[in-house]
Amino acid sequence: MAEVASIVLMWHMHQPYYKDPVRGEYALPWTYLHATKDYYDMAAIIEDVPGARVVINVVPSLLEQLEEYAHDIAIDPFIRRTRLSPQEMSVEDRLFILENFFSAHQERMIATHRRYLELYYMAGEGKPGAAAERLRHFSDQDFLDLQVCFLLAWTGEAARRRFPVCSQLIDKDQGYTEAERDALVAVHQAILKDIVPLYRRLYQQGSIELTVSPYYHPILPLLCDTNTARTAMPDASLPKEPLRAPEDARAQVLQGIQYFTSVFGSPPRGMWPSEGSVSDEVLEILQQCGIQWVATDEEILAKSLGDGLSGPSRSSLYHCWRYKDHEAGLGMLFRDHQLSDLIGFTYSAWDARRAVADFLGRLHHLSQAGARTISVILDGENAWEFYENNGYDFLRLLYQSLVADARFTMQTGTDVFRHDTGEHRLWHIHPGSWINGTYGIWIGHPEENLGWEQIRLARQTMLRVEPAVAPFLASGILPDNERLRLLCTSLYAAEGSDWFWWYGDDHYCPHSDRFDRLFRLHLTNIYTLLEQPIPQALLEPIKQIRPAGLMREPAGFVYPTIDGMVGDYFEWLAAGNYDLTRQGSAMHSSERLLQNLFWGYNNDAFCLRIDAFDPCDQLLTDNDRIELSLVAGSAYRITVMKTAQTAAIERRDDHGWVLQAQIPVAIQQVLECAIPLEVFEELPSRWYLSVQLTCQEVARGRWPSDGSLVLTYEGETLESTDWIV
Repeated sequence: MAEVASIVLMWHMHQPYYKDPVRGEYALPWTYLHATKDYYDMAAIIEDVPGARVVINVVPSLLEQLEEYAHDIAIDPFIRRTRLSPQEMSVEDRLFILENFFSAHQERMIATHRRYLELYYMAGEGKPGAAAERLRHFSDQDFLDLQVCFLLAWTGEAARRRFPVCSQLIDKDQGYTEAERDALVAVHQAILKDIVPLYRRLYQQGSIELTVSPYYHPILPLLCDTNTARTAMPDASLPKEPLRAPEDARAQVLQGIQYFTSVFGSPPRGMWPSEGSVSDEVLEILQQCGIQWVATDEEILAKSLGDGLSGPSRSSLYHCWRYKDHEAGLGMLFRDHQLSDLIGFTYSAWDARRAVADFLGRLHHLSQAGARTISVILDGENAWEFYENNGYDFLRLLYQSLVADARFTMQTGTDVFRHDTGEHRLWHIHPGSWINGTYGIWIGHPEENLGWEQIRLARQTMLRVEPAVAPFLASGILPDNERLRLLCTSLYAAEGSDWFWWYGDDHYCPHSDRFDRLFRLHLTNIYTLLEQPIPQALLEPIKQIRPAGLMREPAGFVYPTIDGMVGDYFEWLAAGNYDLTRQGSAMHSSERLLQNLFWGYNNDAFCLRIDAFDPCDQLLTDNDRIELSLVAGSAYRITVMKTAQTAAIERRDDHGWVLQAQIPVAIQQVLECAIPLEVFEELPSRWYLSVQLTCQEVARGRWPSDGSLVLTYEGETLESTDWIV
């Protein structure tokens, strides 16, 4: 009989530091919105399942923001407008609301609320410039309903169940009063106030272990020396003058530990280094600062061992490891990348029971093969909006099943190292992160390199103009003098990883310009405090504006032959086109695989074509699939297998997925399919599509990762209004 396997689940809770250092207001509302939807829910679900035991990792700069929202002292232009009476709204306020209050996942958060979806259609469905055109059609009641719908969408399922007013408002559907909106605002405030106390209570009860990240979430190895990237990326183009500031890395760790201790009453034992980024120098710093164990990715272990992960069971991955010393050394856990990605990217499209059964089956298989400690570590907030009911059903069932299953025991990092014999040791760690075992997301692109160069120059200027700051930077202790303190914190905030996530071509989001502005503001604040001229490079955007992927709208009917081949040039000439390489998001799953999506239609069918960087029939094996999620009035899904000549299109109703028809598909050079228009109950002017590639039951990628592609449909009028030369 196999021994009981320890399952370590770690949720990493993190948002960038959104507070504008000049204006003192929050540039984006995501800390607030993920707090009311995710940070509260994640703890509440654990509390609802006796015996559940997990690790929650928190970033101190996130905690600082949560405290400001909890005490209602955060200045947030988004949240302020959720509380305005429609009679008080200026034209600017109304336009702001229409442009921003549909920032939610269309399928899971908008389409599930009839009134919210109706308002979304009224506002132009996110089309650029549509809000200004539609503004005059919105009444005071429409704006009031939109305020409530937006707040309800960003209220987690566990929170809804604990606060009855949420269910009452959902059932009412529309025609909300200001008193009802204010009641929902009060619920949000109660949620915000209870998040840290709830975490603290679960921590003290032993239901969770709380761990920490460096204060502003910097890439520690690159702070120590940007040339560290060279080991993992020998051909990368790096900044000409390296930044070397190991004392800043130490300061970010020490200040994170200190703030954590002040909030929760005792120092953390464990740490998720920002983005799982580690190096020998960083591990030495962490151990000196009192951290007892850390976690990172399996790719780091594979490269550290030199010969990869051994055996079919990859047994090296499923042990506790010690860095250098036999028993007193820093403990190390390495996440199972596949299991973590299943939760992060795949199971959201599955029924909760099927997903949990599959997950436990995989755990059992590993346990039978000798796995003793299985670590599953992922983002704790961004995945759930892709799940039904914000992941409530999946997470609750997962915890209940793990607690009830005698084959497993839910453990924390401290639990497993308490019984570790120190048998497995590493004398050297490969420098890298959780993404591909490198730092390519954060350095190497001209935009990223310019960012690092500006940090180096600002730091250099601080030390030259204000020598009094030197001992504080060296020690990591923040000065009491307010001006010197602001100099240090502005530098540390600029060192956060998030600004570099959005530089380069790896990821796209509609707010990337605001991330760029915040990064530059933290650095310009240093020059302002020093009364020094601001470098021209900080006065101009570093991030170059690029399209979100829409290349063109359909210009005429298309009549493709569904054979998976790009033959006749004119087949797809009039089709609309999205560049899928511009559809990255905050959840980085894999390398680029899909390249373009074409859509078009005629009087009989709606047609889709997907191109990959390699021929599609080489990209997929026989058991792999491409899943299309389509919202056209109702929600539909199509699952395309490599060798199939037809695929089922299913429509979702109150009882689940119902087969509508078998449609022609083909996968060779490209994927092509044609959906008869008669399949659809209605033919709206905007359709919403997302694409997921699943290989060996693991999601390789989702396009787009955030939201859906908007596909326009004009019906017969297209032929009379457009033409191609």
